[in-house]
Amino acid sequence: MHGGPVLDLWHMSTRPAPSRITPLIEPRSLSYRSADWQQAMRDAITDVDTLFAELELPPEHKPAARRAAALFDLRVPRSYVARMRRGDIADPLLRQILPLDAEHADPPGFVDDAVGDQASAAGDGLLHKYYGRALLVTTGACAVHCRYCFRRHFDYSAQHAGGSHAEAALRRIAADPSIREVLLSGGDPLSLSNARLESLGDRLDAIEHVERLRLHTRTPAVMPERVDEAFLAWLARRRARVVVVVHVNHANELSDDVTAALRAMAASGATLLNQAVLLAGVNDSADALADLSLALFDAGVMPYYLHLLDRVRGTSHFEVSESRATTLMQEVAARLPGYLVPKLAREGAGDDAKSVLGVPARARHAVRG
Repeated sequence: MHGGPVLDLWHMSTRPAPSRITPLIEPRSLSYRSADWQQAMRDAITDVDTLFAELELPPEHKPAARRAAALFDLRVPRSYVARMRRGDIADPLLRQILPLDAEHADPPGFVDDAVGDQASAAGDGLLHKYYGRALLVTTGACAVHCRYCFRRHFDYSAQHAGGSHAEAALRRIAADPSIREVLLSGGDPLSLSNARLESLGDRLDAIEHVERLRLHTRTPAVMPERVDEAFLAWLARRRARVVVVVHVNHANELSDDVTAALRAMAASGATLLNQAVLLAGVNDSADALADLSLALFDAGVMPYYLHLLDRVRGTSHFEVSESRATTLMQEVAARLPGYLVPKLAREGAGDDAKSVLGVPARARHAVRG
């Protein structure tokens, strides 16, 4: 998501620090240190010329990429670029991060705030749109800038739970016993340092009615170095049950390092779910979607949601129609057991919850298992 301010160091919890728990796995080749992923963040490609040179892309596409990057900055970790096919402008991983002239299109129905985040914001970074759960915009920073990002126009400078806003957001959570689950989002919460995550985790663990802590993150899929030993220990130490919702759109993203990072998080006690976005030219085929579900399950992640595109200005070239989406899900449901078929969903501004779209009647027999 779009870069912005990073969460300031949280005040220390008033309760004693939780006892240290050894992660439930051998650190394996996951002997990453904070310095590794922080260096990877600094080394990310942010320049169109560098990206084209690294991947040997056709130079005739470069002027358009430069124009679109002026609208929304390019950022992609080198470990993610290494999984892309050289010379292939249509590679499904490249397509997710490559700036295109199509981002200048302004068709009807595509707006800056498609899911109503700005309307729900109170200025302290806490979004409370759905009953029983609230979302903290912890940072505007992200390891990768996905071109379809639904917060590419979000005003992080005014709406993030850092600095002087931190205490106000935590007080609101503590004062509302209906909030049983807190979502850490951004940006990407794994852009925060382990020390900042530790302080935040302790503060939320001290609020007794917060039973679940959910992290929404793209980082493990694009920069697995971030899943270091300290973060795995953080997962294992939490009082609240931790759910990590990762964001993987294509099976090619699941390299050996990514799979190892995901399995390590599961072994440290987190429940792992995946939410993908249905994207034209990336994963809009039954083969791609079925392969993704199977690869996720092999990595210890359950398919959760397949989102229709949030209709954000600059993203219309990624849109797959609802009718095409339901047909694809029918084909996927006919191939896979029901537990591997993600829910097809749409989020709308002002809705009480996400809308889950039904499987067509002629495919219902295929999802009973």
